Amino acid sequence: MKILFFSDIHGITNNLNIIQEKMNREKFDKIVCLGDLYYSGPTYDNIYKVNSREVLEFLSKYTDKLICMKGNCDSPVDIKASDFPICDGVSLINVDGLDIYITHGNEYSMEKNRKFKHKGILVYGHEHIPYIRKQDDMVYINVGSISLPKNEIATYGVYENKKFTIFDINSNIVESIEF
Repeated sequence: MKILFFSDIHGITNNLNIIQEKMNREKFDKIVCLGDLYYSGPTYDNIYKVNSREVLEFLSKYTDKLICMKGNCDSPVDIKASDFPICDGVSLINVDGLDIYITHGNEYSMEKNRKFKHKGILVYGHEHIPYIRKQDDMVYINVGSISLPKNEIATYGVYENKKFTIFDINSNIVESIEF
């Protein structure tokens, strides 16, 4: 199974074309959006145009493959207006004998693992900084942000054949791990 992960769009469409091109070139079985879909927040400095309607239309094209998590900036109104389910909390994808837990990252992450007592892989966004870290029986993967990276490198992740790779928008490998 091949899965594409991205997070923290915040209504900004500047890099959705990169995701679209990736999906056109490669066959993904699932597409996982890890939350913060539409709202950019009061601290956003308007470097890029916010177009929540365009984000909604983009995601709606993939409802047959899309798994979408609720982020801390996703309101009940946004969820109701979306043409696809948006899951809250933690969801599980079991693939290739691996438990891949997905969440936004504001409640469960490497820093907040006190509530998360499982073995496997936890994939999230929220922090806008990509990394892969192993701690005890867990691997924590933050795919960063496709639109508002804190380290100026917009990123996304790909899982395939027991390997997870974080790429920047120029298709350069940022980090990778094999299971």
